[in-house]
Amino acid sequence: MLELFGYSLSYLSLALLFLVAFFIGMAKTGVHGISMFAVPLLAIMFGGKGSSGLMLPMLIMADLFAVKYYHRHANWGYLFKLFPSAAVGIVVGTWVGNEIDDQVFKTVMSVIIFISLAIMLWVEKDHKDAIPDYLWFALLMGLLGGITTMVGNLAGSIMALYLLSMRLPKNEYIGTAAWFFLAINLFKVPFHLFSWHSIDTNTFLLNLICLPAIALGAWSGIKIVKRIPEKYYRWLVITMTGVASIFMLI
Repeated sequence: MLELFGYSLSYLSLALLFLVAFFIGMAKTGVHGISMFAVPLLAIMFGGKGSSGLMLPMLIMADLFAVKYYHRHANWGYLFKLFPSAAVGIVVGTWVGNEIDDQVFKTVMSVIIFISLAIMLWVEKDHKDAIPDYLWFALLMGLLGGITTMVGNLAGSIMALYLLSMRLPKNEYIGTAAWFFLAINLFKVPFHLFSWHSIDTNTFLLNLICLPAIALGAWSGIKIVKRIPEKYYRWLVITMTGVASIFMLI
């Protein structure tokens, strides 16, 4: 066992922590869906709410890599529609997280992912114009995104649903998601600090030793996405979300 910043970790746990950081880096630079593997791995090691706070600094560090590379591609029209209701969703999610235990936490995560995936498949297969580009839909997705990002860092599937529904090109999809999550994850920090008390000096220091793995994951994600043709990228997002959803329940 290793004693690191107040945590007792086996060598296997430490390796899994670096793997989680690597997955998060990849996810933020375009290999969306792979971060779903990170959520259950971290939850197994640190519990639902504890893993949520431990993951947040990792997400912010990975968001910075993504914004640095894709910042020119963001569609700010969609972002301005999403931000207000996402902020409200974070407040609601903070309350929800205080009221439910870890097991319910994990069940809610699984249900959210499966519902989002089912809607994505329905839209992609036969109903590409079924979800309109209306303000009410953006506000609803922002609200759900805010709740799910607070309750388990799982807004990726919600944002995938919204941005894929808007038929954004690959780089614009990644750039818009990068700016959205950087802003939202920074907004979440005070709630984790002062309401959930899930982030402290020890969690931050543990995150810092994961920075090389995050950077390597971000670099790998950029290289992988460059090689994926535009028409196949949408199905990569959907497929990775589906596989990760099954993995999470197992």
